[in-house]
Amino acid sequence: MYDVVLLTLGSERDAPGGACGSGGCCGAAPEKGAATADTGAPTGGTTTDAAADGRCDTPRVPVLACADALTARGARVETVTARSDAEIDEVLARFDGPTRPDGLTWPDPDSKTRLVVASASDAQLRAVVRRLVRRYAPPPSRRPDDLPGNRTVPDLPPIGVLPLDPARSTTQRDLAAQLGLPRDPAAVAAAVLDGTPRRLDLLRNDGGSVTLDGALVGAADDNGRPLHWRGRVEVDDAVLSNGDDPLLACAIGNAGGYARLDDVALLGAPDPMDGLVEVAVAVPVVTRSALGRKRVRLEVRRARGRAVAVLPREGKVPFLDDGAEGELSRKRSWWTEPGAWAVWAS
Repeated sequence: MYDVVLLTLGSERDAPGGACGSGGCCGAAPEKGAATADTGAPTGGTTTDAAADGRCDTPRVPVLACADALTARGARVETVTARSDAEIDEVLARFDGPTRPDGLTWPDPDSKTRLVVASASDAQLRAVVRRLVRRYAPPPSRRPDDLPGNRTVPDLPPIGVLPLDPARSTTQRDLAAQLGLPRDPAAVAAAVLDGTPRRLDLLRNDGGSVTLDGALVGAADDNGRPLHWRGRVEVDDAVLSNGDDPLLACAIGNAGGYARLDDVALLGAPDPMDGLVEVAVAVPVVTRSALGRKRVRLEVRRARGRAVAVLPREGKVPFLDDGAEGELSRKRSWWTEPGAWAVWAS
């Protein structure tokens, strides 16, 4: 039978409802070392007494229910709360394979340990995948012959996804909902023990992070109305904007989380298993009617490819990447790693 590690991130700043992601179960503010905009992962802090710093160390109800379901099936279950990248890495080290002649750290394809990530947001799930990439991606100078030619990382260990907010499946389609993954803790346990890995594409970027669902680049005013910005957007050899056009948004889709901007369809049908990234820019175009009246229509330009680069022309441009906020002030490139990560699916 399998050993199962049920991993929860100690900081849930990206989830609605405060530090515990459940409407403030502790009545606490986000802890020191909470998630950063780039990684969505805890970056610092220490494991001190929970009562002293206001943290809630009691596992959430879905975590306890999933652990009970796994145990009832004979699995040996350990629940772990990681409060830093280093503590996430300690868990991921259990998935290392045998020592290789080239000295590289590589995942064990025959591991009898399985991983479940209890996720309050896509940014938290991304934080774990990001650490998997950091652990197993070989340096370019030590690229092994058994690494697929279209990838920079080996097949990463499959992850069981345990969503901590069932409402998000309807009010906001998170990645688990888009992929049709189970949300009930018992069903998640069954998928982890009896299911099969579903391999998915991963977007890496030159900022050192990863993207599972997608990114939306653009600014908005205090009322949420999109603001114009300028930037060069390239997809492989196709140029969607040379930097002269005013843009309202740029959507970068591995999956469909950012396929729409209000009532405007940006992306067509992004598929996280086709080895391509879909990109769209929304450009306001001014036209005149026969009576000379000005009208503004939104032109959407789309392209698909292996890589995309966005270069802001004027200052900093806000963006969302798997729900985590950030700002672009220089060129950022994303590229596809086909089938690099996987989820346990029933």
